[in-house]
Amino acid sequence: MRYPDGGGLTDERRAFREKLRMEAAVRFAQGDENVVIAHDLRVSVRSVQRWRRAWSQDGPRALASRGPASLPLLSDELFAVLEQELAKGPVAHGWPDQTWHLSRIKTLIGRRFHKSYTVQGVAALLKRHGWSCQIPARRAVERDEEAVAGWVKETWPSVEGPWRRSMPGSSSRTRPASR
Repeated sequence: MRYPDGGGLTDERRAFREKLRMEAAVRFAQGDENVVIAHDLRVSVRSVQRWRRAWSQDGPRALASRGPASLPLLSDELFAVLEQELAKGPVAHGWPDQTWHLSRIKTLIGRRFHKSYTVQGVAALLKRHGWSCQIPARRAVERDEEAVAGWVKETWPSVEGPWRRSMPGSSSRTRPASR
C-alpha cells in the first residue's frame, strides 16, 4: 500500500497541503516565478506548474481540497452487518468448512452488499477495522506424533533429495569439464 496506515491522507495532512497551495496562489498573484515558489514552499517545480495552470483557469478555488480521494465502499453501519454475517460462520454461507479466507469474505461482500472489492481491498478493510490474521495457538488434538515422525524419517528424505552431490561439483556451470 502507498500509505502505512492503510489508505489516504489524514485530515490534518490534507489541510496542510491545501494551505501550501493557497500560499502558492498568493505568490502567483504577486508574479513570483515557479522555481522560487517551489524552493520556498519545499515542493517540486512540477507541482507548482500544475497548481499555476489550475489557478490560471479557475482561480484559488481550483486549489482547494476536494476531500479524500476515495471513500470506503462499506460504511461503518454496513461493516457492522458484515461482522454479524462473519460471526455466523462460513458453513452458514455455503462453504464446506469453518475457515474464513479473504477470497470468501470478498465473495460474501459481493453477495450480501453488491459491492466489488479486491482481495487486497478486503485485507485493508478488515485491518482498518481492527481485524487480523488468526493462526492456531496450539496443535490439533488429533495429531499423531508417531505418524508424523515416521513420515519425516521415511518419506521426506525421498521428497527433499540429497544435500550433497555424489561427485565433486564444477566451478563452472557452463563447462562441467573445467575443474
